[in-house]
Amino acid sequence: MTFTMIDELIKPFNASANPEKAAEMSRYMKNRFQFYGIPKPLRAELQKPFLQTLLKADYQTIELVISELWNNSHREMQYAAMDLMIKTKIWKHEKAITLLEKLITHKSWWDTVDLLAGRCVGSYFLHFPEKRDEVIESWIQSPNMWLNRTAIIFQLSYKQQTDEGLLFHCAEFFSGSKEFFIQKAIGWALRQYARTAPDRVLLFVETHDLKPLSRREALKHFPK
Repeated sequence: MTFTMIDELIKPFNASANPEKAAEMSRYMKNRFQFYGIPKPLRAELQKPFLQTLLKADYQTIELVISELWNNSHREMQYAAMDLMIKTKIWKHEKAITLLEKLITHKSWWDTVDLLAGRCVGSYFLHFPEKRDEVIESWIQSPNMWLNRTAIIFQLSYKQQTDEGLLFHCAEFFSGSKEFFIQKAIGWALRQYARTAPDRVLLFVETHDLKPLSRREALKHFPK
C-alpha cells in the first residue's frame, strides 16, 4: 500500500522536475543529494493531496511511509517526510524517538537534522520528559556528530522551559570540538537561550573556554 501511496507523490514531482534548478540546489548542498529541482512553494502544493490522505493514518503506516520517503534518492522526498511528521505531530507517539534517531543518522545534513532536532525531537521530549535524560546522554556520548548536534540544539524553542543545566553541560562537553557544525550549534543554542536569560549566557561565555566561532555566535546579539 505504501509504495502505491508514494507513487502518488513521485508522479507530480517527476512531472515538475527542473534539471537546471536541480543542479543549482544540489550545488548548494555540496552535491551531497540529488534533487528534482522543485522550489518549496511548488513542492508544498504538489504534496498537499498526498499528505492529506495520511492525516488520520495510524502510527505504523505513517512510520512506514516516512521510511520509504527517506530511502528515496531525491532530497525533496526527505523534505516531504518531514512535512508529514509535522502535520501528523509524530512526536506525540512514544515510539517515534527510535524513528527520529534513525532519520537523524541517515542522509544527514543540516537541512534535515536541524528541523528534526528543533521541531520533532524538541517537541517529543516535552511530551515524554521521562525519556529525555537517557536518550540525550546517549547522544552526547555517541560518535555520530549529528546526534551530538541534536543534543545541543533540541531546546532551541524552549525559552523559559529550557533546562539550563543541560544546555550548559552540552556546551561545555563539546567546547573543545574542532567540528564546524558542533561549534556552530553551541553558539546557536546559547544565542537562542540568551533571548530568555542574557545574563546567564553572558556569564557562561565569559567563564568558559569556547571556540571563537561558538563565542561569536553566542554573543551575536549582545552590544559590542
